[in-house]
Amino acid sequence: MNTEKRLVYMDHAATTATRPEVAAAMIPYMTGTFGNPSSLYDLAKASRNAVDEARERVANAIGADPKEIYFTSGGTESDNWAIKGVAFAKKAKGTHIITSVIEHHAVSHTCEWLEKQGFSVTYLPVDRFGLVDPADVEAAITPETILITVMMANNEIGTIQPIAEIGAIARKHGVLFHTDAVQAVGHIPVDVGAQNIDLLSLSGHKFHGPKGTGALYIGPGVRLDPLMHGGAQERGRRAGTENVPGIVGLGLALSLAVGEMRENALRITALRDRLTEGLLAIPETYLNGHPEQRLPNNVNVVFAFIEGESILLMLNRRGIAASTGSACSSRSLEPSHVLIACGLPHEVVHGSLRLTLGEETTEADVDYAIDAVKEIVQRLRNMSPLTPPELRSQS
Repeated sequence: MNTEKRLVYMDHAATTATRPEVAAAMIPYMTGTFGNPSSLYDLAKASRNAVDEARERVANAIGADPKEIYFTSGGTESDNWAIKGVAFAKKAKGTHIITSVIEHHAVSHTCEWLEKQGFSVTYLPVDRFGLVDPADVEAAITPETILITVMMANNEIGTIQPIAEIGAIARKHGVLFHTDAVQAVGHIPVDVGAQNIDLLSLSGHKFHGPKGTGALYIGPGVRLDPLMHGGAQERGRRAGTENVPGIVGLGLALSLAVGEMRENALRITALRDRLTEGLLAIPETYLNGHPEQRLPNNVNVVFAFIEGESILLMLNRRGIAASTGSACSSRSLEPSHVLIACGLPHEVVHGSLRLTLGEETTEADVDYAIDAVKEIVQRLRNMSPLTPPELRSQS
């Protein structure tokens, strides 16, 4: 058995390391240039200019106008603001919201909270690949519908939704369309105009920016209530002193990610396919999510007859950081709602493993992970009473 120990980070969907040049760009705004951007003197003006520059960078990355970008504390706040903000601003028009059953909890739990406030929510099903059918979206629209919220790319299985098509349906019926693009921005092309998006959430730490930073795109003419009340920051729509270092870091990280996206996607997709092929060579192993319409860096598989959590612990001993699904749900004993929605039985869902690659991942890392997983799966299957004789090791 190979006992080599090294660090192989394969959980980029959970978070990414802040790039050194991004961290360096943030430091001056924590030390010498620390002015409050809302103040009037020159020190404050430098901070305000830095925030404006970051706003322009984010806007350029998603095809928006800078005045349509609002900085937040992350994807969860952006999702909450988009959904609750539209719900209460348009309550007089209607109280119906449409979403999917595989959304991140930042969306699904927000929708569940709104149901307790008197709103109604339709949770659309997905097919076995995790795809929402645009025809289902259109069929669910009623005269009471005020918002459709469907994620751009799933955080567990990597499936990319037909966002432009869903957005076109929303436009056709005069319904606002929000997408949680936390896993997509910086990794695949995003254009809010071409994709018919009214509101879009993104998070800095998913593309090598700092944690605790995010943004919400609010399209022209979209009216929504504030989530945070207080001062007049962010043009009176999001109160609270701006996190200037974080905003600077988010803007630069996104600009760098988009500039390097094409080259990185080609390289990482090749590594993803190498990893997928290696894992699927293990008997009774199946790929979760869409085989082609998926994020360049996502591999999600399920191994029959074993527990994913056991694999994680044994991978950790080999220095491999991975997950079974969303990091936000990693302490929950509940099976993945995404895999259940794709039709996988409960007993199989527990054998899932998510490996998400990044710019620093190498072929050697991928081969090391394949070898480690093969050994661990076989070892666990040898220990499991559920394993059929033909899958047990003869040694």
